[in-house]
Parts: sequence; C-alpha cells; structure tokens
Amino acid sequence: MDMSLKTPVIVLEKKGAEKTLLIGIGLLEAQAIAFALENIEPPRPLTHDLAKLLIEKLNDKGDRVAASDSLNGTFHARILLRRDDVKTIQIDSRPSDAIALALRFDAPILIGGRVLNKVALGTKPIRNEEVEDFKKRLKNLRPEYFTPSHSILVHD
Repeated sequence: MDMSLKTPVIVLEKKGAEKTLLIGIGLLEAQAIAFALENIEPPRPLTHDLAKLLIEKLNDKGDRVAASDSLNGTFHARILLRRDDVKTIQIDSRPSDAIALALRFDAPILIGGRVLNKVALGTKPIRNEEVEDFKKRLKNLRPEYFTPSHSILVHD
C-alpha cells in the first residue's frame, strides 16, 4: 500500500538488478492479484478467472505479459497469447489486469528495457525485515547515546 495515496501498489523488481518499478492499481485489481498469489479460489469465477477460462476455451494459452510503455505516468501493458503453439496474439491491457492473468496462467511478467529505464527506481523498496530491525533498534535507544552537536535556543 502507498500510505500517502492510500492505494495499492504493485512492486516489480528486475532479477539480478537494483531496479524497481512501482505501479499504482485499484483495490479490485489488488484483490484479484492477491487471490492468485494466495491460491484462493472463489466459489464462482471472478473477472480474471473468467477471462482465463475464455482464453483456454478458445484454445489459446496465456504466454506472457509485458509492461510495454509509460505515457504521462500511465503504464500500458500487453497480454500475449499463444494459439496452437505457433501464432502470438497481442492484446492491449492495463498492467494490473495483465499481471492478474499472468499469475493465473503462471506466465512470466516482462518489463521492456525502455520502460524500466524511463520510470524505474534505482533502489529496492525497504523490506519488512529492515523495518522490523529498525523498530528493534529504536526500542533500545537511550538518551545518553545522543550527544548534542550544537545548542538550540527557544525564545518565547
């Protein structure tokens, strides 16, 4: 969650590199992605489950998804389907929908180099372990650990 905007965020990291891509998404898309990550099967198919079923009934396979561009802060993606293991079909998509489908097909999520170089952050976000370590250190701090480097005078 991006706490300042109160919105879910997808964090994509490039394997073997210190580049991270953050994509803001809607609550419903976040739920669809969370369900796929946690292997939660609703009693009836949700939208992304239905899309997967339709694709499979048409004898297609979710091959991969790609974040293809970022224009004015809006990400664009493509869903790539494979028909009969020969023909590739590309469909424009929002990244969150493409990722929700990729997870259901167990398909790779790709980020174009141009997109990554254009909008990626140079460092990884802070991990939960780092936050917990920082909290532990704060609990053990004592006033005597701090020595003032200069005095601050407060006037009424």
